[in-house]
Amino acid sequence: MESPQLMESRFKRVCVFCGSSPGKKPTYQLAAIQLGNQLVERNIDLVYGGGSVGLMGLVSQAVYDGGRHVVGVIPKTLMPREITGVTVGEVRAVSGMHQRKAEMARQADAFIALPGGYGTLEELLEVITWAQLGIHDKPVGLLNVDGYYNSLLSFIDQAVDEGFIPPAARHIIVSAPTAHELMCKLEEYVPKHSGVASKLSWEAEQQIGYSTKTEIAR
Repeated sequence: MESPQLMESRFKRVCVFCGSSPGKKPTYQLAAIQLGNQLVERNIDLVYGGGSVGLMGLVSQAVYDGGRHVVGVIPKTLMPREITGVTVGEVRAVSGMHQRKAEMARQADAFIALPGGYGTLEELLEVITWAQLGIHDKPVGLLNVDGYYNSLLSFIDQAVDEGFIPPAARHIIVSAPTAHELMCKLEEYVPKHSGVASKLSWEAEQQIGYSTKTEIAR
């Protein structure tokens, strides 16, 4: 049997958005560990929100235990709430939520959302919007554990049907029920949408300023 360590990935580092709670189902926790293991097997480093609790803690510990580099980006004001116990890898403290998202996006070659709450959805939808605008062409994946994101995907499909999201932009979201399947799909991802700001680089986009970017995204 071929060693998984020989897997070659197009990604050097993946950003994972996920809950700082473990969720009620053990399958959510198992999925976080399996995702971490998939990153290790493909020799991919992790950037994430910096918490050591909930699904955040599970995925980061799995990647760290596998010998890959872990970068946690967290606002200073959230450190007492989200970081408990011994954190793993490199922790970068930033001034606020906007800087946190910008830094995670800059560091990553792809994005994956595990189950989570408001914060996870907000981070996920922003990088999807940036992709639609052509600010980046990095893959965005949903790890749809036990159908957790079915209702979100149904809403997005309705938005396409009602004319609020172009069909090509629907292709931005890649979803799968398991970490292995999702990673395979992300490796094969080719953008189909045509962003209105396709010539913008990440660096140029950051110079525009967060407030301007937010207004455009709305």
